[in-house]
Amino acid sequence: MGKEKHNKNPSGKALNLLRTRLTNPNFIFKTFSDSPDSNYSKLKFIISSSVTEACNNSILLLGPRGSGKVAVLELVLSDLLQQYPEVISVIRLNGLLHSDDNCAIKEIARQLCMEHQLLFSKVASFDDNSQFVVAMLRECGLAHKTIIFVLDEFDLFAQGKQRLLYSLLDAMQSVTSQAVVIGVSCRLDVDQLLEKRVRSRFSHRKLLFLPASREDTERFLEHILSLPMDSTLPQKYTVEFNERLKNILADERFKEVINTCSSFNSTIGYLVKFLFQAVSYMDLDVGFLSLENFKTAASSIQRQPKLECIRDCSVLELYLLVCMKRLEVKEQTSYNFNSIMTEYKSIHASFQTSDYYARNVCLRAFEHLILRELISFTDNKANNQSVEYRSIKLLISPVELDQALKSYRSCPAILLKLMDR
Repeated sequence: MGKEKHNKNPSGKALNLLRTRLTNPNFIFKTFSDSPDSNYSKLKFIISSSVTEACNNSILLLGPRGSGKVAVLELVLSDLLQQYPEVISVIRLNGLLHSDDNCAIKEIARQLCMEHQLLFSKVASFDDNSQFVVAMLRECGLAHKTIIFVLDEFDLFAQGKQRLLYSLLDAMQSVTSQAVVIGVSCRLDVDQLLEKRVRSRFSHRKLLFLPASREDTERFLEHILSLPMDSTLPQKYTVEFNERLKNILADERFKEVINTCSSFNSTIGYLVKFLFQAVSYMDLDVGFLSLENFKTAASSIQRQPKLECIRDCSVLELYLLVCMKRLEVKEQTSYNFNSIMTEYKSIHASFQTSDYYARNVCLRAFEHLILRELISFTDNKANNQSVEYRSIKLLISPVELDQALKSYRSCPAILLKLMDR
């Protein structure tokens, strides 16, 4: 009886399968690892050639949070540890925990001791630990073992005196050592933070994790959401599920939803979060994904507190925000309340708007925007200066402002017109 019910309504199992995929980085990035031009292939080649050719290497993995730097690195390391189980040691550090040089070198020594069943001394000095790490690099090199140092939040190691980076890279200059230093960072300019002596020892290899192309995104969506034909799900259900999915993926309205999500955040991490919400909205009684599931997920994931804040603004406050946006478009890098009032008057003069208020009313609206944290002063040190003269900046993007105006019930048509110009 239970089996018959399961065959009649297999949607629960399909939902679990999709959720499992979306929480498995190995499955997620498999679709991006096939190409020889992928970051997975490039990184694997660099590390494996260091292992097989017994040479030293250093590389930076750069890209925004959620772009898959750590996921791809872990995928590569997992493959290489299976391929060369006896000759690779992985030492992991994180700049948030180990940016202090003394703390970092102690952590490296601790992990090396654990890896090679040695006794670790908690009271050893920085120099003692440094000498130990150099000796271990030499011994591992002589035994043809490669040590891979993974430095996450690499930019935090580049602050201060950079003794750790210098010690590691300097030790790697030795003929006998065999090591790879992999820096992972969200800062694209992280190599510019390095001291001259450190930079001269770094290889300057970089892998950039850029947003996926439209073709890659389409391939990714199909890879993640299509049900496998060789599963225990009824074949008839699987065929219909995949057929309906293809229709959704080809629908222009769906492509618009994906484009809107990408305009907010184009990383794989954000796309996966969006897809997880979408599949969770699937109606188990219907048993198939629908376009509405994706639309609901999009409106849920893109919920912006600032947009909701703007919807509670007065029409005058909207005018002031649009004036500021126009000043920024004109590349006016520094402006204050007086500059905004000049822009506000010029809009009234050009369009003879009925929404024109006295200066003191505008000042109250301006202060209200500061309290709502939609705008802020650029310099908090100038507290003794009058509000009207202090430099100000917008805390919302043009995209957010445009969206908020379009969803504002009684937004004057002139403001939408001014935003489009």
